[in-house]
Amino acid sequence: MLSSVGLACALVALILLTLRGVNLFISAPLCALVVAITSGIMVFPTSQEVSFISGYMSGFSGFVQAWFFMFLLGSLFGKFMENTGAADAIAGCIVNTLGMKYAVLAVVLSCAVLTYGGVSVFIVAFSVYPMALSLFKDANLPRRFIPATLAFGSVTFTMTSAGSPEIQNWIPIKYLNTSPYAAWQESIIVAIFMALLGYALLTWMIKKAQAKGEVFEVRDSDDHRTTRDLPHPITGILPLLVVLGLSFSLHDALQQNALMVALLGGVLSLFIINFKFFLNLSDAVNSATTGALVAIGNTAAVVGFGAVAKETPAFQEAVALMTQIPGNELVGAAIAVSVIAGLTGSASGGQAIALPLVAPHYLDLGVDNSELHRVVAISSGAIDTLPHNGYVVTTVRAICKETHQAAYGPLAILTVVVPLLGLGSILALFIWF
Repeated sequence: MLSSVGLACALVALILLTLRGVNLFISAPLCALVVAITSGIMVFPTSQEVSFISGYMSGFSGFVQAWFFMFLLGSLFGKFMENTGAADAIAGCIVNTLGMKYAVLAVVLSCAVLTYGGVSVFIVAFSVYPMALSLFKDANLPRRFIPATLAFGSVTFTMTSAGSPEIQNWIPIKYLNTSPYAAWQESIIVAIFMALLGYALLTWMIKKAQAKGEVFEVRDSDDHRTTRDLPHPITGILPLLVVLGLSFSLHDALQQNALMVALLGGVLSLFIINFKFFLNLSDAVNSATTGALVAIGNTAAVVGFGAVAKETPAFQEAVALMTQIPGNELVGAAIAVSVIAGLTGSASGGQAIALPLVAPHYLDLGVDNSELHRVVAISSGAIDTLPHNGYVVTTVRAICKETHQAAYGPLAILTVVVPLLGLGSILALFIWF
């Protein structure tokens, strides 16, 4: 009982502290310590048992080990796009071609193409943010909506759709003996539904904010370029195509390592093509490396909390309860994966924990494996984006330099409400049609 109370209170506290802007390097380990103490986990390392320190640092260091080079290369790519003016050039080309009113759509589509091309959602935010900033500035749109726009194009209708090379669509294959294209017909319908609904909500929220007098706010930290020669837009598009092409072509052979090769190719091509347009190469490199460390550190801090939480009796009881929900099997699987993903703050983490238990149970009951695959994928991307989610923290704070108070509301509507409605739609298609 005490373990359950401690876990619930710690999770709520972490969410509230994150919303209030408390540094995650302080709030995440403190909340994890509460979880450990209330669950009888030793604070200091011992030779026989998992402790708070060993558990937390295992999760923290494991994430850094797995993702450091991707974060570094992604940050370099995004900063090079910004510093050379390539992002401004692409933004200007889009505005001149489509008009100011399609600035938001351009950002969403850019994120969607990269995500569906196999680029990690974390890196998509690094890559597209400079262009998004330029577009929002040119269109005079409130910049607090940039995180929501980036997230909508990355973690909703693309990340969990049939054919997506993102890990959230690939984890179920191992447990369900399916393919990335499982239930593709229904997936297309739901993806279109989420894309149209989300875009309508996003544009409505922005227009509502503009009606209240919100405009783009220029900050001292922005690169101020009143007069400078910009490169041709193609010099910014080509490196993006290099990232997309390498990631897509090498994904099957190299898996996650394909992204590292793709980003390295993008950084090198951008450096070579636009070398003469750098405002200050040294500043760009220093800023990118610092940004990468802050981003991966914030995310790893939350991952460490999840690592401690997973060792508690309360978490194990919650997993067991969620995987034994009576009623329709697909609904039960959707609830189980959603809740576990929310507790861990990770879509892939929720799948990895739930599927070993859910898959054999429901397959033995005769549930169609393709339908289960798609339900698990979509449900994992629903309530995983709570305020303490690693992607949310990285995108809002480290990349866009916004506060949760200003930016999380729109992001939650697009990445929690819309995917939940999408989940309801896919369940309706499978159960009633």
